Amino acid sequence: MRTIRNLTASPLRVPLPGGKTLHLGPNETGSIRDAAVEHAALKKLVDAGSVEIGESERGAGGTGTGSGNGPDDAGTHGKSGVARKSGDR
Repeated sequence: MRTIRNLTASPLRVPLPGGKTLHLGPNETGSIRDAAVEHAALKKLVDAGSVEIGESERGAGGTGTGSGNGPDDAGTHGKSGVARKSGDR
């Protein structure tokens, strides 16, 4: 995977192979496949200076978004695990 960065002050729609589009806000980054670098429409944006493509992220071992200190508890904030009774009582 490669990193792509929007260098403009406005949001961009970056065309990718297969009819896909990557939406990047001002000065935001995203990830694209290595094969997408050769896409003609993407090359035009790079040549115009609208985006820059960074080096490959090989060897990173994952996305690096987690702390690694425990199980993945995304979306469980505030839940106690106890079922609540509902309905008429």
